[in-house]
Amino acid sequence: MLARKSIIPEEFSLPGLASRIHRKPVFRDRVNKARFIAKSGSCNLAHKNIREQGRFLQDVFTTLVDLKWRFTLVIFTMTFLCSWLLFAMCWWLVAFAHGDLVPNRTSGIEQCVTNVKSFTSAFLFSIEVQVTIGFGHRMITEQCPTAIAVLIFQNIAGLIINAIMLGCIFMKTAQSHRRAETLIFSRNAVIAVRNNRLCFMTRVGDLRKSMIIGAAVRLQVVRKTTTPEGEVIPIHQIDVQTESAAASNSIFLLAPLIICHTINKESPLYDLSAMELQCSDLEVIVILEGVVETTGITTQARTSYVTEEIQWGHRFVPIVTEEDGVYSVDYSKFGNTVKVATPRCSARELDEKPSILIQTLQKSELSHQNSLRKRNSMRRNNSMRNGGGSSGTMRRNNSALTVPKVQEHLNNTS
Repeated sequence: MLARKSIIPEEFSLPGLASRIHRKPVFRDRVNKARFIAKSGSCNLAHKNIREQGRFLQDVFTTLVDLKWRFTLVIFTMTFLCSWLLFAMCWWLVAFAHGDLVPNRTSGIEQCVTNVKSFTSAFLFSIEVQVTIGFGHRMITEQCPTAIAVLIFQNIAGLIINAIMLGCIFMKTAQSHRRAETLIFSRNAVIAVRNNRLCFMTRVGDLRKSMIIGAAVRLQVVRKTTTPEGEVIPIHQIDVQTESAAASNSIFLLAPLIICHTINKESPLYDLSAMELQCSDLEVIVILEGVVETTGITTQARTSYVTEEIQWGHRFVPIVTEEDGVYSVDYSKFGNTVKVATPRCSARELDEKPSILIQTLQKSELSHQNSLRKRNSMRRNNSMRNGGGSSGTMRRNNSALTVPKVQEHLNNTS
């Protein structure tokens, strides 16, 4: 019996026939990928296979500041314990060399350090010297120049350790990202029409009354690209200009602001429609930088928006109102959006065919009028269902409305 593949040629098999059928492109759901910047602002990047680990030891202070708190506290504790034990050993050796630890010591010879009779007493004396809590009945004498030298070295070492450890803890508590916790971004970004152009918009705000001096906002689009030479760039960063580009993106962050990027020919979003945006693989990063007014430390807050977090055809609701001569900000509506009339085409198609925008606005106006008519009819029906005085009022209103219509009809016939 012949083999199956010899009976049915490959070009007439089901896969071969299916490959010849012309199919329309189908938009598939994008596979969820790891985002480059998390919503909290942390970089989702793992460093692996770093061979030159010694470079971190060349900048010990920065390494200590970057460590987690549990490691910092362990290093802080172990540094002091090791220094106390090291100098306790030195004091014990000085006492041992001078013969202070001999039980049957003659009373005429004075000790280098009084009342140091064991390693425990030497350890206690080391703590008293380094933290300067008072010598008590243990004190140094003039008998040993070596003990004086050890005292000087321990005081210098203690000051250096205190300066490094306290400075490290101060820098960890005053890090710039702590101030960034009160700089907030909207949960979603929106794309809508502003000044007859498609715009990408996001909202930023500051919860503290102390301002950010010289605040500047930068936008970047990160996506995977392939060059004409075939080189694959997994993280291609493209700078995006905002409306305040002429002023170096500087903003006055007194109240929550809407950062707007006009989608023009230079924008990486210029060729993307609403459907293509949902199927694309890009990420928009928003970076806010400035100087903290109270401390003078430069801070930076970051967030990002993937395609699922970009709402096409929405606009942020206003949250700043004037009440009794004071501007009030309602942060409960900080990320709220409303639907607006927006073409679903790309910005390129909108530039080539401006009539699309006019048609979209006209359809939106007609739908708005129809909804108002339905709402008014429902109100009339509800009022007619009510009896008594409400029905009489409706009759009077209807009669008042019919008089102009009848008068108009008479004028036309005459």
